[in-house]
Amino acid sequence: MEQPVRTIEDCELSCNGSETDLNQIRAAMIDDQSAVQVADWFKAFSDPTRVKLIGALLQKELCVHDLTVLLDMGQSAVSHQLRYLRNMRIVKRRKAGKTVYYSLDDTHIEQIFVQTLQHTKHD
Repeated sequence: MEQPVRTIEDCELSCNGSETDLNQIRAAMIDDQSAVQVADWFKAFSDPTRVKLIGALLQKELCVHDLTVLLDMGQSAVSHQLRYLRNMRIVKRRKAGKTVYYSLDDTHIEQIFVQTLQHTKHD
């Protein structure tokens, strides 16, 4: 005899929970403010242009002009995205005379970006 197909609703009605101590898990969960900050941080990675900028800066510190050439975009658009990334502390800038150079803010950015990229290429 064929078993009936169970739906999520069936499981929700019949599930009495696991044997897990939920209070212990709740105490270790991320707080609301941190959850918002992490979500905002990942939003910065949700734009393909910003991802390309980070990918370029992963290679080397670059000036705005170099980035506009690499991304085939106007300076205003690139500067706007760099300002967003700088506000999120993903990139930092360094001035040398009139030239502004951008680089990744720290090694954590590089690690997260590289691991995410590797995950997308993982079979």
